[in-house]
Amino acid sequence: MSPKLLPIDMDYVRDVLMRMLRTPSPTGRTDEIMHLIGQELEAIGIGFYLTRLGSLVAEVPGIQERPDRAIVVHSDTIGCMVKGIRANGRLQVVSVGTFSSRFAEGARVRVYTDDGETSFTGTILPLKASGHTYGDDVDTQPIAWDHLEVRLDEFLDSAEETEALGIRPGDFVALEASPVITKAGFVNSRHLDDKAGLAAALGAFKAAIDHQLELPVTAHLLVTIAEEVGQGASYGLDADVAEMVSVDNAVVAPGQHSRETGVNVAMKDQTGPFDYHLTRKILRVCREFGIPAQRDVFNYYKSDISAALGAGAETRAALIGFGVDASHGWERTHLDGIRNVAELIVAYLQTPLTFAWDEQPRGELADFPAQDAEVDIGVP
Repeated sequence: MSPKLLPIDMDYVRDVLMRMLRTPSPTGRTDEIMHLIGQELEAIGIGFYLTRLGSLVAEVPGIQERPDRAIVVHSDTIGCMVKGIRANGRLQVVSVGTFSSRFAEGARVRVYTDDGETSFTGTILPLKASGHTYGDDVDTQPIAWDHLEVRLDEFLDSAEETEALGIRPGDFVALEASPVITKAGFVNSRHLDDKAGLAAALGAFKAAIDHQLELPVTAHLLVTIAEEVGQGASYGLDADVAEMVSVDNAVVAPGQHSRETGVNVAMKDQTGPFDYHLTRKILRVCREFGIPAQRDVFNYYKSDISAALGAGAETRAALIGFGVDASHGWERTHLDGIRNVAELIVAYLQTPLTFAWDEQPRGELADFPAQDAEVDIGVP
């Protein structure tokens, strides 16, 4: 069967996206979001298992079992951790993942204690937060984590009172996402990285199941839990994965080509270029199906596949993204971009592998096409 463009159930995508955004999952505390994702896969009808370290691997069987392919997304987000308790009972925090303290100021947060049931709300504030007291010093104080604190919504005046609540160094502090979808289709929220990618991937795999697609190659969905701290997809994939496509945020900013609508295909990040043949194949899939796509290069960027390749994964790798304005800050994307990414994923899953490695005799050179040649994707 020739690949075809399938409709994406955007009501489902919107619903699961909002539920995931409202489920805190800073790196290191992802159990709740992984339970949610597992429940969604069960409802769709896709089997999965968890790795020893907690990543999730789902599988949709194809005509060809091995070698196979994988779509990779991550469930963890940036967040904070309690470093200490100040004499006034407020919390000193450090970042989990890389982001500026500038975007933490004013954030509503939830602090989780170790008992698994108790949590406390609060707000991240600069040390000099009152303009009526500090005047211009509010604007001139340094922007740094050492100059922030969490004000808990409790009657607290001392470190001892805070400790009595069960709060300790090492407790997780999750920034509330506060998601909003506007009438124009913009999604404003923290943590779109990578929950919008998760929603797109779930929508794509749901479309494949709903339309009873017979995939040419077995497809895995790998959901990782520590991308924001660099571990990414360094584990969870077996040696049979010949192609891996990571779905993550694409950078919308001056000097970048990514957009909030359409698909953004990364040609290179700070670790180096992505696979030539697989990247061009993805671009051709977009052309063949009329999916709007932009090419881009990212300077300060790593992803799941950067970790996988760094760990020695022998797989072709590419990165596609939904455009995010103000990434790792007050993020924004558009439903059109999420839908286009989902459409690309399900179209790509219908294509054969870029190279049929199982047919290559040992000791012979592979018959590579010229690097400016088109790669057949099975579309007439």
